[in-house]
Amino acid sequence: MGMPTVDRAAAPPRPDARPAAPDLRAQPRDDILDRVERALDVRLDRTALVRKRRSLGAATDRGTWIRIEARPLAKMAGQGFNGPEAAATLAGVAKPAWHASLAWTETTTSLMWRADESDLVTDAPIKPGGILTTDPRLPPTWWTALGSSLDALAQAHTTRVATLHTVLISQNRVDEEIRDAFGPGLNTTIERWVSAHADFAWANLTGPALAILDWEDWGLAPRGLDAAMLWSASLAVPGLAEQVHALRQSDLDSRDGYLMQLLCLAAILRTPAGAHEPRLDAARAAADRLLPAMRP
Repeated sequence: MGMPTVDRAAAPPRPDARPAAPDLRAQPRDDILDRVERALDVRLDRTALVRKRRSLGAATDRGTWIRIEARPLAKMAGQGFNGPEAAATLAGVAKPAWHASLAWTETTTSLMWRADESDLVTDAPIKPGGILTTDPRLPPTWWTALGSSLDALAQAHTTRVATLHTVLISQNRVDEEIRDAFGPGLNTTIERWVSAHADFAWANLTGPALAILDWEDWGLAPRGLDAAMLWSASLAVPGLAEQVHALRQSDLDSRDGYLMQLLCLAAILRTPAGAHEPRLDAARAAADRLLPAMRP
């Protein structure tokens, strides 16, 4: 599949130009929870509310799960804010079934809010937050389900374009982020675009039974993005990173896969001096291995 036509003329905003979003870990926003309960006719378990920077999640009194997210209106990039709903038709992917949604704008804060109700997943995320530093020792059935899910997802047809950290992925963005980190003189042209989850982190994968969570960002992305995200998230556990690479070798050893690994490594290498980043040495070594193949 060729590169999507969206956003050819201009690069998306650079990180320092992105609109500010609320930090829902620090803002209670009980009014939002009240509104969702009324509109979807449920009661949320507020005693076990999961708070993340831009989302809230809770089980309901009818045995489902509701995820609530806020995004600045400036980031509504023309394709809507309906990733979980659009993912409902994906076949062969280990994911909770989607049931219903609610969306509205909040003019006083220039935010769009969205709540999605889906099946309740009882298995826990493998690493709910932070960097994975110990091997989760997942069973062979988990790895089989992961491989078949990624294969099925890559074959799915969509007109959506994936968002990475809520900003559309484009050729221009890949060019800039890789060259900012590794310098000029690199051939960063993407050859193949396929459907991807685009937030493929251990926090969004459950175990020991696999379920892939949080589908708000999915869409077309360069081949190998999901595999590269999970591989780079595993670099503090070398054996686990090798296991991810072995499972998705065909993607990661492709030319686009090299670029997606460099894109993920660039984010690690931007870690401020003095910050704790256990993957830093492994990321530098991996970049040294990959970069020669990207030079003309």
